[in-house]
Amino acid sequence: MPEESNPMSSLWPLVPPGATDWLLELCGDGLTGFMPPAMPDAVWVLNAMYEHEQGPTDISYDECHQARLADGSTGPHMVGGLEFDAVGITTGGDLGRARHPGSGWQRLRWAELARRTGGPMVPDGLLPSYRCFPSAKKEGSWPLSMIPPTEGSLDRETWNRLIASLAQYSPAGSDTRCLAYYSPLTLGATGDFDNPHVRAGRLRDAEILYDQSEADFSPSNLWADDRSWALCTDYDLWATKVVGSPALINALLSDSEIEAVRLPWTS
Repeated sequence: MPEESNPMSSLWPLVPPGATDWLLELCGDGLTGFMPPAMPDAVWVLNAMYEHEQGPTDISYDECHQARLADGSTGPHMVGGLEFDAVGITTGGDLGRARHPGSGWQRLRWAELARRTGGPMVPDGLLPSYRCFPSAKKEGSWPLSMIPPTEGSLDRETWNRLIASLAQYSPAGSDTRCLAYYSPLTLGATGDFDNPHVRAGRLRDAEILYDQSEADFSPSNLWADDRSWALCTDYDLWATKVVGSPALINALLSDSEIEAVRLPWTS
């Protein structure tokens, strides 16, 4: 869609190159998202996962897929001209935006799944990703009764709640000027690896960033123009790192709707 015909362009116009220079200097390469250190504090906001109240717990996504292949009700999954089913496992995971899946599904807290499995929410030394909860899966595939977090994007409900929380701890509230960066990986064929895709707008208008047509992901980075806080949603991860004041971080940790965790080894 041409920029001039994009309704988002009036609220979040593109800005000239250079807006991410400070992040590049601070974090290094931002191909999957610029991951800032604590400024001065940090927390990880976890993407939502869901569980069906009557879903089968003893059948994995991969077992279901293999059964459908066997009875002919589905065809092979081709990736790059190769038959994925011969070399890969259908995990049940996905990329990009997500939202509550509807009737019969309820949010499954990471803390609750950790209690069930007897393991940590995030193993020491790791980041929130597909490596978490190995014992909840069968040979790498999730049970059909669960929808794991998506990679590379906050879910809609968590995004909305996080934006509301940021407004409470921003210098000008919802009128705070912000910048949003999208990794070229999130923009598909339109991604430009040489010129960072950055838009500027107001925090009150951040909802449209989630729904914009250029990407199927929430922004890779969003930060206040005065750099009082910043967030990073890495393309390969199941969570968003938020850095900012201790007051903001403590508010996120105590929020009843957001699930957040400190990971000291990532600060």
